Amino acid sequence: MKSDFSSPQRQSLVGLIVMFGDTLQSTLRSLWPFLLVWAFRINQMNRLYVIIVIGSALILTAIIAYLKFYNFTFFLDEENEEFVIRKGILNKSRIAIPLDKIQQVNINQSLIQKFIGVHSLEVDTAGSSKKEVTIKAITHDLALSLKQRLLDSEKKILEDGNVQDSSHTDKAYPFISISFASLLKTGITSNYARSFALLFAFVITVYQNIEDYFEGEGYENDPLDKYVNGEVLLKFAAFIAIAILVLTLLVNLSRTILKYFGYTITLQNKSLLLSYGLLNTKNTIIRPEKVQIVALRRNYFQKKMDIQDVRISQASNNDDSKEQQQEAIEIPGCSEVEKNELLTFLLGQIPQKGEGLKPNIRKIILNTVRFIIIPLALYFVCAIWFYNELFEYMIFLPLYLTFIISMIYFGYRNSRLYSTKDFIIKQSGAWDIDNEFLAPHKIQAVRLTQYFWQKKANLGAIKLYTAGGNLSFTVADYTRLKELANYWLYSVEATDKNWM
Repeated sequence: MKSDFSSPQRQSLVGLIVMFGDTLQSTLRSLWPFLLVWAFRINQMNRLYVIIVIGSALILTAIIAYLKFYNFTFFLDEENEEFVIRKGILNKSRIAIPLDKIQQVNINQSLIQKFIGVHSLEVDTAGSSKKEVTIKAITHDLALSLKQRLLDSEKKILEDGNVQDSSHTDKAYPFISISFASLLKTGITSNYARSFALLFAFVITVYQNIEDYFEGEGYENDPLDKYVNGEVLLKFAAFIAIAILVLTLLVNLSRTILKYFGYTITLQNKSLLLSYGLLNTKNTIIRPEKVQIVALRRNYFQKKMDIQDVRISQASNNDDSKEQQQEAIEIPGCSEVEKNELLTFLLGQIPQKGEGLKPNIRKIILNTVRFIIIPLALYFVCAIWFYNELFEYMIFLPLYLTFIISMIYFGYRNSRLYSTKDFIIKQSGAWDIDNEFLAPHKIQAVRLTQYFWQKKANLGAIKLYTAGGNLSFTVADYTRLKELANYWLYSVEATDKNWM
């Protein structure tokens, strides 16, 4: 049934709970320094006074939440083809978004929203680096209907002069479904380095805090010193490494299942509709014409299990590369067949690697200086001149050197830049091997860089800018990079394809 959005309407009534929660959360975030000081002094205060203050704050929060709910309305201006939102408490505002400027509409559901049976709808427009507007509490059917209407601004003019939405001509068909077994495989084979490093740093911090505690309590000798020697440290390091590895697997497995549970992809109206999430459910859409970069990630274990992760970067107005990576859509645990289906749909074909350009051997030297010589020099300077206790951690140096040397070597060996008529493919990574695919006509700018110390060796770097992120390749033959840049710029000018 087609919903009528021509007249202003409010969110679902139960949305008051969501409004109250958001208002309370934002208030606590802004006042947390004062609340922290107040909490330490709460025992010195009159209980009646505390109850009155807390009760008054909750009542005020409820009033603000109600005004936010009551004053928030939305409707479609069919005549001007605009999506109109009115909101505000004291200062009212009216936002009119042209339908042809809307780039993305996502439907999400947090844990609280799931309990009360509502969804949130986010509208992303051209010319803004953030979500233009968010409707926090509407029913699922209403959200789907509104999303379809906002995204289907193109209309067909029939022979009899009537206007009909093109959104109702295609049905949704199942495309890909990521099984629970694939999520289990992904959870135990991904994000090793990052999770391991965070947990290792946490353990070292806890150990250091224990020593600081004993020192702060006035112990002349650390009670742990009589138990600590080289053999004990070695056993402790081995135990910690195994424990951290187990925790890493559990953390990655839990994160993967919670984030991607029930991952289904359907095909509708020449677009892919994605739905996933156990606690927080997300629904988003992928249009092939908006796709800028498609990346594949796979390590040794994933290759043996026939799975890989697909990351899709769509056109975005955000200029921050880190935020662009966070906005990228991930599809975990794809088999080889599923990966080929995705690439064929999104890119029109399965890219093949052509001529390969590898970095100069000086890349190994540069990374050795960055990740071995400089860190070790800082370590020994600090240990000798400032903190002699750092020498106690010398036992970890062989592990660090082994890990870093392996990462530098395999990172250099796997680094390649391939160029074909239809695609640019960048391969990188030491353990997790990434392959990023970019069509030349998606390029918006090319930047060549050569430092003065690289001129004699004829080395340089290239960076390709797109609306969905950047792709760079460094310490390579500068003459060849210039040839590739000229060829890609010519391809951009000569093609009749649009970047979006």
